[in-house]
Amino acid sequence: MAINLKPVDVAVIGLGAAGGVAVLPLARAGLTVAGIEAGSWMKPTDFRADEVHNNVRRLVTTGRKVWNEIPTFRTGPDQPSRRFTIPPMMNAVGGTSIHWYANSWRFHPWDFKVRSETVRRYGANALPAGSTVEDWPVTYEELEPFYDTIEYEVGVSGKAGNIQGKLDYDGNVFEGPRQRDYPMPPMRGSEFVDMMVGAARKAGFHPHRGPAAINSRPYNGRSACAYHGFCDTGGCHVSAKNSTMVTTIPAAMKTKNLTIFERSQVTRILTDDNGKTTGVLYIREGKEYFQPAKAVLLGSYTYENVRLLLLSKSKAFPKGLANNHGQVGKHFVTHWAGRETVALFPKDLNLWYGALAQNVVVNDWADDNFDHTGLGFIGGASLTVNHEVHAIAASAGPTFGRAPQWGSKFKSYIKENAGRWLGCYAQCNSLPYENTYLDLDPEVKDPLGDPVIRITSGPKVNEPRASLYASNKAAEWFKAAGAIETIVAAGPAEGPNLSVHAVGGTRMGNDPASNVVDKYGFAHESPNLGIVSGSVMGTHGARNPTETLQALSWRTAEHLVKNWKSIAG
Repeated sequence: MAINLKPVDVAVIGLGAAGGVAVLPLARAGLTVAGIEAGSWMKPTDFRADEVHNNVRRLVTTGRKVWNEIPTFRTGPDQPSRRFTIPPMMNAVGGTSIHWYANSWRFHPWDFKVRSETVRRYGANALPAGSTVEDWPVTYEELEPFYDTIEYEVGVSGKAGNIQGKLDYDGNVFEGPRQRDYPMPPMRGSEFVDMMVGAARKAGFHPHRGPAAINSRPYNGRSACAYHGFCDTGGCHVSAKNSTMVTTIPAAMKTKNLTIFERSQVTRILTDDNGKTTGVLYIREGKEYFQPAKAVLLGSYTYENVRLLLLSKSKAFPKGLANNHGQVGKHFVTHWAGRETVALFPKDLNLWYGALAQNVVVNDWADDNFDHTGLGFIGGASLTVNHEVHAIAASAGPTFGRAPQWGSKFKSYIKENAGRWLGCYAQCNSLPYENTYLDLDPEVKDPLGDPVIRITSGPKVNEPRASLYASNKAAEWFKAAGAIETIVAAGPAEGPNLSVHAVGGTRMGNDPASNVVDKYGFAHESPNLGIVSGSVMGTHGARNPTETLQALSWRTAEHLVKNWKSIAG
């Protein structure tokens, strides 16, 4: 029998990048909030400048929940599933925003209306076969004020390229109009950064510094970046990387309206016979608790959001919560990043310390920034070269046919050339498809006996073509920078499998027959259930999803505050 707790106004499931943002506008509005998190607090001393500790042993986490529910993957409904050994996310107060790369992007205006803009410019036949893409029910212009809020509340460093229509070619001139510049300038440059900026301009591209949720100068009482490196999967010991652990969650706690229940694993979301959400069940230290709430915001990662909804069956929802139309798990998208262009240079590039977000980006070949007529695909990819590299990562590079990938000759080659190679990350616009979805694995279960999520991702044509096109442009960039050899690697036809950039599965849209939540993130079938996560996104931009899901999360929470009586009353 579950132990009944004192009712609250809002229960927020998961305190990561999304839930950790949503709690702030709720708490500031005076609502009582229970933040239920499977992990616990981390300390600056938990973060080490140690590549083995961070990247190999994966010790930068709290709790074992994500390790016990790693999704499985298959390439089609008639194919067997395979298991993974490393989880895509982590459990902690602040979640994976603690050890993310901190790339903090807005989506392009085109991302919100891919379908209509493609039909308008190229005709309906240009839409990829089998895609379930719809225009988002919200436009870039509607989301822009919330992007601005996140950039200032969380803290983002960067250089705007389009302020109210005025272009600045030191920034991203392809971005949508913004009302003001970032609160902090870009992270510091280096000889390598200058080299890649100059080479991009030589190639006729429009380079700019990537926006980063890292302090380039002291901000809101926290230190500026120390540029010691190890930011790829490690937390920041001086709190310069702006996870929700050090930004929005502490701000919400200052209101005294947020109570955090850590090391608490939510197992079900409960509803009444009419489909209204009544609260959540969770397990802590072997005991089961029921947290009553007038509204529930589901803010865990995409895979767990879908899993928890499918597990939360009831009289009102026999196929899972908010799933009477069978849309939970559909329209799932992961970033197409199967290709990486690598290059060998005649000199050491001196990339050994810095931050991955201390990068240079080219957006000329992303979104609809170029004419796609006759190319056989829509979209494209942003091209990013990063700064930070360490010994294990450097030794994992290609030998360009100059040595084997093992043995004494390999070691000698790495010793001489580890600092001479560079990769360009081509991050592709990605769409939802009928053959790509999430459901519950009928065989693999977690220690509680609940099935884990199963990813099904079938063959695609559009994304491989778009990725290859952009990756060849990256080779041009490298050659302009003086590379002596380049390789464009091929990616799998079915696309990415387990991803840290997974979105969709609880898509937002106006039609309940093809979407799970409305334009504000509230379930069509359970109106006091909101979802704050990348799982509500309808497409994937050619850039990291974090700032977009945070802007959406703030918007959902604000909508709940403004419409409290009609939603939760």
